[in-house]
Amino acid sequence: MTTMESLIGLVNRIQRACTALGDYGGGDNAFSSLWEALPSVAVVGGQSSGKSSVLESIVGRDFLPRGSGIVTRRPLVLQLHKTEGGVNEYAEFLHLPKRRFTDFAMVRKEIQDETDRMTGKTKQISPVPIHLSIYSPHVVNLTLVDLPGLTKVAIEGQPESIVQDIEAMVRSYVEKPNCIILAISPANQDIATSDAIKLAREVDPSGERTFGVLTKLDLMDKGTNALDVLEGRSYRLQQPWVGIVNRSQADINKNVDMIVARRKEREYFATSPDYGHLASKMGSEYLAKLLSKHLESVIRARIPSITSLINKSIDELESEMDHLGRPIAVDAGAQLYTILELCRAFDRIFKEHLDGGRPGGDRIYGVFDNQLPAALRKLPFDRHLSLQNVRKVVSEADGYQPHLIAPEQGYRRLIEGSLNYFRGPAEASVDAVHFVLKELVRKSIGETQELKRFPTLQAEIAAAANEALERFREDSRKTVVRLVDMESSYLTVDFFPDRYSEGHFRRIGSNVSSYVGMVSETLRNTIPKAVVYCQAKQFSQLLDEDPALMERRQQCAKRLELYKAARDEIDSVSWAR
Repeated sequence: MTTMESLIGLVNRIQRACTALGDYGGGDNAFSSLWEALPSVAVVGGQSSGKSSVLESIVGRDFLPRGSGIVTRRPLVLQLHKTEGGVNEYAEFLHLPKRRFTDFAMVRKEIQDETDRMTGKTKQISPVPIHLSIYSPHVVNLTLVDLPGLTKVAIEGQPESIVQDIEAMVRSYVEKPNCIILAISPANQDIATSDAIKLAREVDPSGERTFGVLTKLDLMDKGTNALDVLEGRSYRLQQPWVGIVNRSQADINKNVDMIVARRKEREYFATSPDYGHLASKMGSEYLAKLLSKHLESVIRARIPSITSLINKSIDELESEMDHLGRPIAVDAGAQLYTILELCRAFDRIFKEHLDGGRPGGDRIYGVFDNQLPAALRKLPFDRHLSLQNVRKVVSEADGYQPHLIAPEQGYRRLIEGSLNYFRGPAEASVDAVHFVLKELVRKSIGETQELKRFPTLQAEIAAAANEALERFREDSRKTVVRLVDMESSYLTVDFFPDRYSEGHFRRIGSNVSSYVGMVSETLRNTIPKAVVYCQAKQFSQLLDEDPALMERRQQCAKRLELYKAARDEIDSVSWAR
């Protein structure tokens, strides 16, 4: 295989792979840009200009739908792949990747059927392309895009906008700077009225990208010829004009073989008194070789930019692959390891919130440093330990038998009544910390990038964490209440007084107040410890990745493999020059 065939074959393979991955232009990312950066040939012409016949002559096969009016109603991206001799010709459609067509009449039928599937059996058009690859030893490596024929009026069954719609579709291809324009014009019409040349002149005013093709030379009025056009005097292009003689309708009706038609075309130019001196530069075989050679030169000139774009695509894909994460293993042991790793990632962020690396943990400190002390200060000890209430409680505790030394029962009732007030702030602290922890769980799950792939795991971790927090809250509530009960279950003897006058009752109230103050200070320190001990836990559960992310990772991996292979091939071909 020559270097030229290697370059064009490489571009064909990249385009085919891009197409299989859905990257065939129309997007705004590096992936679709790669398709657009690769040169191709767009076939443009008015209806009945002989456009389809030119394509069939280049391919050497009769495979395109025929008829009156608009026959090509969807773009046909045709990739020709030259194979070694001895290999049977076959065709493949992108939408039928596992089916090979060796009967080209069936290729024509499938093009028609696939068109109808998108547009219905009407005269409507669609911009969604059909992708067809033909493998044959009789073709050159080339990518051609057959576009709907330009028209001037809408026919029955078509919308009034059909003229503008077709032109807009064709223009979207030919206005790209990497598109080579194959402008088809019939020789038996004035070149000044050619729809293809008119559009080509608008998008390629210098004529650098346009190849002019004159069809139906054999149908011109007797005594006339198209030399002024073919020799560049009527309309000059930087690229040469090529004359084509297609099969006649009679040949088509008789199913004359394309190989025979090519031979007849060569004979026509070789024996023509008008075009004999141009015979070596006329005909569909010459046109195919001319386009292939030009395509090779364009590819060579584009290699640096194509390589740069491929490298950019690789960088973007590798970055996205890093973001998406590595694929999930199949075996249970590796999956369990992945689950644990993800739970550790969540746990690490959760701890950062608690320990101060991220915001949120300070709110727990606020509960202990502000909310709890403020609640303790508001407890009604002044009323409960007032002289009147102390006398009342002590007297009620003595019953009919006054106490002899110290009013122990009175003390106990005063202390128990006082300490009961601590239950409210203690339980409120538990609830406040519980609320903060639930919020931190939610934030931590959202901030764990590794978990974004696994919505089910996110939900399970959240459910497991909240379930655990509810359990821990109950444990914490029981613990802090137990702390309060412990303080009232054993009274320190140093706080008992000796006698009971009015001063005696005041001293009782004072001592109980001091005791309650000591308990308050103790609980202020122990409640936070109990709450944190009981509620700040680690969590881990299940693994189930979002199918959309799995699909995206697979697509990225395929693209990455494609672009790396393309870069290697471009490098190898470049070095071979």
